[in-house]
Amino acid sequence: MILDTKLNCSPTMIGSMNCLPTMIGSMPDSDVDKSWQLVARFLKDLPAWPQLPKLSVREDMIIQYSEGFPGATVEGNRVIIKPTDNFDSELERLYTAYLVDDCSGYPTTKEYAAGLHKMLASGISPRAVKGQITGPVTWGLSVIDENKKAIIYDDVLGDAVPKFLRLKAKWQEQALSKLSKNTVIFFDEPYMVSFGSATLTISREKVISMLEEAFQGINGLKGIHCCGNTDWSVLLATSADIISYDAYNYAESLSLYPAEVKKFMDRKGIIAWGIVPNNEENLLKETAASLQDRLEEAMAPFTRKGIPFQKLIEQGILTPSCTLASLSVEGAEQALNILTGLSDRIKKKYMK
Repeated sequence: MILDTKLNCSPTMIGSMNCLPTMIGSMPDSDVDKSWQLVARFLKDLPAWPQLPKLSVREDMIIQYSEGFPGATVEGNRVIIKPTDNFDSELERLYTAYLVDDCSGYPTTKEYAAGLHKMLASGISPRAVKGQITGPVTWGLSVIDENKKAIIYDDVLGDAVPKFLRLKAKWQEQALSKLSKNTVIFFDEPYMVSFGSATLTISREKVISMLEEAFQGINGLKGIHCCGNTDWSVLLATSADIISYDAYNYAESLSLYPAEVKKFMDRKGIIAWGIVPNNEENLLKETAASLQDRLEEAMAPFTRKGIPFQKLIEQGILTPSCTLASLSVEGAEQALNILTGLSDRIKKKYMK
């Protein structure tokens, strides 16, 4: 059960998650009302606002968080930084806001996140509420300068990225805290699957420092989501409270780091098990019962490494493997239905 706490919560203060269901973010519908109705229906305890990439290009996970970055221009489905006459003053404004910790000038508006503002206007009072933002590594690799170079490799722009996203994340959390004092913000880092390859040549230390700088704006729980294989020791070395991974397709990937996971769990860290598939073919094969077996199998290697099974349950969240935008609208509803059914089965069997 999630306890009623003030903002500035920790995993200890927020209590046991006991495999509550939530989602990663993106939904397949372009109708904000219908998407929100699905969230409100299935994710009553830990709702997440729906990102709607089919509604507008502005809801693309990179473009969605470009609003307010100095020189940001959207061309097609890309964000390009084009320094204007006001670029230096915009950059100075960003650094000043960062230094005084003032996020008021860096909102995510309704034009860029209709689902967020739909949830904010809903009047709900859930046990906890989840938001999401693109992480600094993925965002910095996706946004380019006029020479088509990723800005993460630019000394000035790369330094500004985590500072900017810190302010954006802080603004979002403050907005969500009006619905619940228990807030969860995920930083989505799909590009971390390329860590160590020619595609992502930044160091381990750089990844950690960028994430930590972005985390500084968060008072509640902060999570990292990566939907594929990665070097989990890097992400586990951060101060993240939640590690979210695709446990349906890559169940073994996290278990390859038993010492790091044990240390993470010992400090009350939470694993978000992405156990519900996000493609139609696999989804049709699964039920809450079959996914319970699959989840228990995914947890087994951790118990053999000395992590009590009950601890994995208590410090666990259940999610789809990644975005639901890859499904049909009917498929997304089915995924959420199975997800909540699975959560109910786990709680009935293991909650004390």
